[in-house]
Amino acid sequence: MESVLIVSSSEKIRSSLEKILKANSYKEIISVKNASEAKRILIERDFDLCIVNTPLTDEFGTNFAIDIVSRGTIQVMLIVKSELEDEICAKVENFGVFVVPKPVNPKVFWSALKLMSAAYNRIRGLKNENTQLQKKIEDIRLVDRAKCILIEYLKMTEAEAHRFIEKQAMDRRMTKRKIAEKILKTYEK
Repeated sequence: MESVLIVSSSEKIRSSLEKILKANSYKEIISVKNASEAKRILIERDFDLCIVNTPLTDEFGTNFAIDIVSRGTIQVMLIVKSELEDEICAKVENFGVFVVPKPVNPKVFWSALKLMSAAYNRIRGLKNENTQLQKKIEDIRLVDRAKCILIEYLKMTEAEAHRFIEKQAMDRRMTKRKIAEKILKTYEK
């Protein structure tokens, strides 16, 4: 994780979190005072991590945390008073928000960041794998549609259509997907 958004109405906590994060190789850190400012920034760009020190001036922070987690793979740490930890945890943990009690113990803070980093990397890996699998499924669908067209219009068998697409791909040094797209473009109008 390299980019961090800190949301805290307390200047003291914002600056101490910035110092801790900068001392430990976090490259880009942006701090804001409330959820409204954070939402404006999040419209313009993405972050790897968002740390929310509750309560904020314009809302408590739980709804904001849930909202930004649901947008994508951003990791969110919610810092709450220790007496509210269990209650807040029950509200946000199903959404993937990590809760740390106040006062923040530096060891607990770093353990939490390490866990969040591991989870973030795992989620990002699964997301990439899912994207690749979706692309493969789409490729298979296109090739199957192209085979159906070859069967219908050129009266080929399924095996002949399959071999034709494979041979064209090898001969033209193109992917089967590209060949399938050309076949579909030729026959589907």
